[in-house]
Amino acid sequence: MGLDPKAVGTSAGPVERSWTSKDALLYAVGVGAGSVDPFTEELEFTTENSHGVTQKVLPTMGVVLGFGGGAMASAGEIDWGKLLHGSQGITLHRPIPTDGTIQVTDRIAGMWDKGEGKHAIIDTEADAVLAETGEPLFQTRSSVVIRGAGGFGGEPGDTSPAVHAPDSDPDVTVSYQTRPDQALTYRLSGDRNPLHSDPWFATELAGFPKPILHGLCSYGFTGRALLHGLCDSDPSRFRSMDARFSAPVFPGETLTVRMWYDGPGRAIFQTVAQAGTPEERVVIDNGVCCSDS
Repeated sequence: MGLDPKAVGTSAGPVERSWTSKDALLYAVGVGAGSVDPFTEELEFTTENSHGVTQKVLPTMGVVLGFGGGAMASAGEIDWGKLLHGSQGITLHRPIPTDGTIQVTDRIAGMWDKGEGKHAIIDTEADAVLAETGEPLFQTRSSVVIRGAGGFGGEPGDTSPAVHAPDSDPDVTVSYQTRPDQALTYRLSGDRNPLHSDPWFATELAGFPKPILHGLCSYGFTGRALLHGLCDSDPSRFRSMDARFSAPVFPGETLTVRMWYDGPGRAIFQTVAQAGTPEERVVIDNGVCCSDS
């Protein structure tokens, strides 16, 4: 049967999603918040009752809240074992509240056919509005790559990156150490894929030497760096973040986010694992972050 190019434009939803203050705290810890100095930094994201501190939500939590609205069910026959997360983006219309309920509607925005025996790419978008008022909260954008699924009769499309990291030294650099158990914490925010927790699954079925870190966990670490490095740690200034996944991360590795100013309120970024070692590699690339000045 294969993929169905007529599925482009198909939407699903709305589906309702709710979260609590505890969920926001768990997500923050799952993407490393508080790990540098747990009692002096990022308390507004990791606690709800610290003296003089008001709880806030990391902007990238939206990619968890808005995930999987159902439109992909219309895409046709998908071999989920050959699916990779290709890119992720989010635009915030306002800061995410510490608890609430949203309605999420998603759609298939594009399906790209790279040729027989090559890859297929599916782009999706999702809009989340506050259930009580209907006010827009955020939009997410995502692409998945399905290895070897090309040749289904779709358009080839131009999926080349819009930006590239400059050759110059970055204007801002932020590094974080992930924990060896990072994936076990992050999975509690919803992604229970055994690729990130089961050694047998990761080695025997996926071909990795051990479980890998969730791509959206690395994305969350990167979002923290952008928030602190570009937005003065203020979620109300964080507007959007788009990037591509380029290599896996293993729990316990160091992530270094490099940022280059690219005009008012805009920066290009790239995330590197194990910078300065023989294992150095780019894991998130072609990134653009927009913020309020």
